[in-house]
Amino acid sequence: MDFDFIIVGAGSAGCVLANRLTADPKNRVLLLEAGGHDNHFLLKMPLGFMRAMFQPRFTWPFWTEPEPHLNGRKLPIPRGRVLGGSSSINGMFYMRGHSLDFDTWRQMGCEGWSYADVLPYFRRMETSWRGEGPYHGGAGPLHVAANQTAHLLHDPLVAAGRAAGFATPDDLHGDAEEGFARGELTIDPQGFRASASRAYLKPALSRPNLTVVTGALTRRVLVEDKRAVGVEYEVQGGEVRTARAAREVILSGGSYNSPQLLMLSGIGPGEDLRDLGIPVVHDLPGVGRNLSEHPRVPVQFALKQPVSFLNHLRIDRVAGAVLAWKLTGKGKFATQVNSANVVIRTRPDLAQPDIQLFANPVRLDAKIWVPGIGKRQEHLITADVILLHPQSRGWVKLRSPDPKDHPAITLNIFSEAADFRTVRDGIRLVRRIYRTPPQGDLTGEELLPGAAVQSDAEFEDYTRRTAGVTQHPVGTCAMGHGSQSVVDPQLRVHGIAGLRVVDASIMPTVPGGNTNAPTIMLAEKAADMILGRPALAPETPRAHLREPALAS
Repeated sequence: MDFDFIIVGAGSAGCVLANRLTADPKNRVLLLEAGGHDNHFLLKMPLGFMRAMFQPRFTWPFWTEPEPHLNGRKLPIPRGRVLGGSSSINGMFYMRGHSLDFDTWRQMGCEGWSYADVLPYFRRMETSWRGEGPYHGGAGPLHVAANQTAHLLHDPLVAAGRAAGFATPDDLHGDAEEGFARGELTIDPQGFRASASRAYLKPALSRPNLTVVTGALTRRVLVEDKRAVGVEYEVQGGEVRTARAAREVILSGGSYNSPQLLMLSGIGPGEDLRDLGIPVVHDLPGVGRNLSEHPRVPVQFALKQPVSFLNHLRIDRVAGAVLAWKLTGKGKFATQVNSANVVIRTRPDLAQPDIQLFANPVRLDAKIWVPGIGKRQEHLITADVILLHPQSRGWVKLRSPDPKDHPAITLNIFSEAADFRTVRDGIRLVRRIYRTPPQGDLTGEELLPGAAVQSDAEFEDYTRRTAGVTQHPVGTCAMGHGSQSVVDPQLRVHGIAGLRVVDASIMPTVPGGNTNAPTIMLAEKAADMILGRPALAPETPRAHLREPALAS
């Protein structure tokens, strides 16, 4: 089987590449996906993600190693194992990150990745509900919709944020990049999840120059004379096949699978590979290092009134909502359960927001309930603190040379003391905001962490016992020029010709928001690099917001 390009992984980046590379009928492309098809209704109905994310038939059911700074707890870290990858199971939140995130990449030596460089690719990829404009696209493959907020306790929370001294911008991707705003979601006009598969791959499936193989576990990259020439993969039933690439092999497996495949192929930290009996093809110490994630620490309140989204989870209302979505693409299950997108600074001297609030009008363990049978859960709301720019870094290693063994993943979150400080400051801000009217008129008892938690030591203990993550891993094949970098700014693997990595693993730092949109953006940009096309012309960004967003 001979192709021009082989793409490993049909996730957020792989689907984009499959579309853009096959637009030229001369390019023969093989797309390999370890999972199956994405035609299950839970992967189409927006609110279905709350069940799909933890179903092994749709995911790599990864867990961390015992986390050294979280009392040895193991954390679930599922990733999408289906066409569309994690874009088929995620919460659909559309966030680009702050403009300074990308300017920082450029300052780290990643030429061509400043905010001015990436803005035109963000615009090219989207059809925004806002229409075409300086910051948004109007004709891209990815549909971005406004979250419907009337039933999600949006208004009292935003009003409380304004009363507490925070900005309430109309668009977090426009002139103002922080504050309390309406969330945006990757949902198309028919009310379906706009995954990378639906947006990019499905329009390309009829092209004769695209071959898609599902249920294909890639075992290793074939390297000859320091050049990637193909891959070896296993299909269902155990048959092992090889395919050769005349031009490039492109890894798009994500921040856990891409470094795993590099190491299985003998590309990675030489000492670790030799310890496992894997011949070293190229000693590249940065593979699997620099793992960065957004930690999440739970904050939960009771409600003084029974007004949470739990009301819509009564069995008859659930049936009606599912039917409404199926017939019209609308209704309460055609959106996300989120009160507002809140990105703010814990200190006015910071250059950009350092926390996001996971502000939801319902408890995270909410269950469908039947009147008169069993007991309905108590009405609760959440306001978890998410660290947007953690200083802690983790790593990914191989357990064995067997490609079927999940990698050993250590997030190592809260290894840096500064991250504990951000959590403490964030929870204190949440307490103030959620006690400010009109939200304060609804907020009842603080259940997590509880009003008794006040001292630094108590906050640290609480964090170690309860912290989790938001499923935004990046950095394990980091872009740059230093000794710990894995790819150059053209996303070519150092030391191996004909091999690139195009997925979130190449991000040198985690952007300040959900990572699906930046991953699609970088794949759009990478497609131009791979095809030898000039990059889109940089667009001069607006003046960055610098005024303190906290009340004096």
